[in-house]
Amino acid sequence: MKAIYNIGIRSYSFGVKLAGIFGNSKAKKWTAGRKDWRKTIKNQLGSNEKNIWIHATSLGEFEQVKPLIEKIKADNAFSEYKIVVTFFSPSGYDYSKNYELADFKFYLPIDTKINATDFIELINPSIAIFVKYDFWFNYLELLQKKQIPHLFFGCNFRENQIYFKPD
Repeated sequence: MKAIYNIGIRSYSFGVKLAGIFGNSKAKKWTAGRKDWRKTIKNQLGSNEKNIWIHATSLGEFEQVKPLIEKIKADNAFSEYKIVVTFFSPSGYDYSKNYELADFKFYLPIDTKINATDFIELINPSIAIFVKYDFWFNYLELLQKKQIPHLFFGCNFRENQIYFKPD
């Protein structure tokens, strides 16, 4: 199952890049936003920062998590933490540019094992929060392995959903 997921995620990335080449403007933004992401993060993020990583796929998820970000920022217990927000889609990323409570905003690198390893090493999150149903399996596996707490915000699970079906 993991191999199928990894092939699928790489195929998706290839397809989006191809769509960008053929003129799809959203696909072009998606690809451009991930270009040289390691260098971008290294240049912006201090290595000794305490970070809370929040991933919001798109604009709607970002709107959902803004009250949580506001609470974190208002709580003195988290005063030394920086908020790192990542996005999968250009709509959320573009919209967030002027949102000052998020200290750093990046596109989430495509979910490969090496990207997950490099990304988590670079941002060094104290906790990771995923908004809604973004289950990026390589990221989640690494967070689990490194014993970095991670949780999901704004989810509504039901017994009959695919997440609870046997293998």
